[in-house]
Amino acid sequence: MYSQTTRGLTVTVQPEYLAQESQPERSRYVWAYHVRIENRGRETVQLTNRYWRIVDGVGQVQEVRGAGVVGQQPVLKPGDAFEYSSGTPLAVPGGIMSGTYEMVSEDGDVFDIGVPAFSLDCPDQTVRPN
Repeated sequence: MYSQTTRGLTVTVQPEYLAQESQPERSRYVWAYHVRIENRGRETVQLTNRYWRIVDGVGQVQEVRGAGVVGQQPVLKPGDAFEYSSGTPLAVPGGIMSGTYEMVSEDGDVFDIGVPAFSLDCPDQTVRPN
């Protein structure tokens, strides 16, 4: 499990290799990642945008930007938490993901919170670059 706190907001990520959806013979490896965002701060905030940077085991970089997460732009009051799951495929059996969530406070302050870098490792892989 990977965790990072920015401005009272804690993002925890748990990646999971999905062997049943992967096809190594076709260079397709699939991971799910489960995210929990906890508001341990004192202000109500809304997640408005996401940014992901995915680097596979051979150094290929993919960047993903978009509104919200899984079609939602959750509002988190102090003490609230929001959880979701998503996934990503890679052409090689390993990589690293990291990113940010753009947040907006009730008074209109826009800021980014960090998503911790987390490793995407295939359990069958004998050499892990991450």
